[in-house]
Formats: sequence, C-alpha cells, structure tokens
Amino acid sequence: MSMLEIALTAWGAVTIAFAGVLIYRFLIAMREEDTLILSAAESKLAEEQQVVLHRLSKIRPYVLGLGWLSAALLAVSIAIWVFEKLKQTELG
Repeated sequence: MSMLEIALTAWGAVTIAFAGVLIYRFLIAMREEDTLILSAAESKLAEEQQVVLHRLSKIRPYVLGLGWLSAALLAVSIAIWVFEKLKQTELG
C-alpha cells in the first residue's frame, strides 16, 4: 500500500466514526427542549433534561476531536497526493 492509500483509509475510518458520533448526538439532541416551563409536579421532566444535557456535554469532546482529526487526515492526504504528483512531473 502506498502512503496515499494508508492516509485515505485512515481518513475514511475516522470520518465514518465522526459521522456515527454525529448521528448519535442528533438522536440524543432530539429529546432536548428549548424552553421548559415546569410546575413543582413536573420536576421529573427537568431531571430528564439535565440527563440529556449531561450526555450531550460528554459527547462534545469526541465530536470535536474526530472532526479535527478527520480534517487533518484529509489535509495530509491532499499533501501526499500533491507531493506524489510533483515527484512524477519532475521525473517525467
């Protein structure tokens, strides 16, 4: 395997994981309410919203990390491709 194939394979794997985490985050965020007006009897709903917000805050570092890693691997793949093309034009 060439370096370009390895970089593209790593980028593909990270991007698939990133998409999976984004889908999971979207599914959790569907349960989040923008405004919550509760009486004392509905305090259970407020607790559920706190759980949803806690889950979203736990996922956020993974979303950011995988997103940046995906972008970096794409940049590396492009740089390797450009380097290989420049090398071919010098030899050819």
